[in-house]
Amino acid sequence: MTTHKTRRVLATTTAAAMLTAGLFGAGTASAVPEHPHGDDAPGQGQGRTVPAEKISIQLFSYLGWTLSDGFDTVVDELEEIGYRNVEPFSSPGSVFYGGNSAAELRVELRERGMSAPTTHGNVSEASFDAALENAKDLGQRYVGSGGWPGPGIARDGSSTYEDVLETAAAMDRLGERSVKNGTGKIFGHNHQWEFTTTFEDPETGETKSAWEILVENTDPRYVTFQLDTFWAADAGADVVALLEEHGDRVELLHIKDGDLNGDERGIPGDVGEGDMEWGPILRAAHGKVKLYVVERDGAPSTPEFAEDSFEFLTSFRY
Repeated sequence: MTTHKTRRVLATTTAAAMLTAGLFGAGTASAVPEHPHGDDAPGQGQGRTVPAEKISIQLFSYLGWTLSDGFDTVVDELEEIGYRNVEPFSSPGSVFYGGNSAAELRVELRERGMSAPTTHGNVSEASFDAALENAKDLGQRYVGSGGWPGPGIARDGSSTYEDVLETAAAMDRLGERSVKNGTGKIFGHNHQWEFTTTFEDPETGETKSAWEILVENTDPRYVTFQLDTFWAADAGADVVALLEEHGDRVELLHIKDGDLNGDERGIPGDVGEGDMEWGPILRAAHGKVKLYVVERDGAPSTPEFAEDSFEFLTSFRY
């Protein structure tokens, strides 16, 4: 399904190609339509797009659709669109696993030419052995959740500096166990409060976000990060600067778009149709990020969000 913005993206690509080929007359460069994101226009940079095999989708996006029409209906639609990766939410036996065990889901996905390299599951230290067993059965390459192992970062801003350091230590412990299990690094996934929660570094006096402190105090052999671009931007963080400074620690991105409202919490929409400036972000992520996971909280119960977002990433040139 091609939206108004996708059509503008494709139109700009076509116009730029025609201009390069000399198909516009002299002095007609103004015929190239202005892209809504300015210097993000296709044809800038190296002309790369995100490969389909690096795109995944967080299944929590389709909670409502899955509950109403069933897991198989949703995943069949995703397969038809072109997705080869999905990111389940919750745990084996849940609706997001189609009621399957991890091993059964792996078979179900494989029959569709798909896999689940990541999930948002349980990273409680007390039950991590079971999480690792499920991760191996599912064939994951990373283990993580929609947050952090305990004590974690509190949404209400009540976490202490020591809480953040303890969380980093827990990530190192669990990440080492996961790597030795053959299921790859552990990842942490941010919302807004990991960036709005800040502390003064006791050694340098510099003010840093909890997210930055986690990055600086975890072992890159065992820990990576799934940067949720939209929530980071909505918290006021510079996503491009984060990727430029810490890109070697960010192997996974949540690709999310919508209206950025700051403290009022942004309103997610389809990728390519919101306030996010994707050209600079994708350029900064290139060569570092291994998997681009699209997500829209509360997506309508139709393929439109998944299709429009997939088309945007595979056609947008950065």
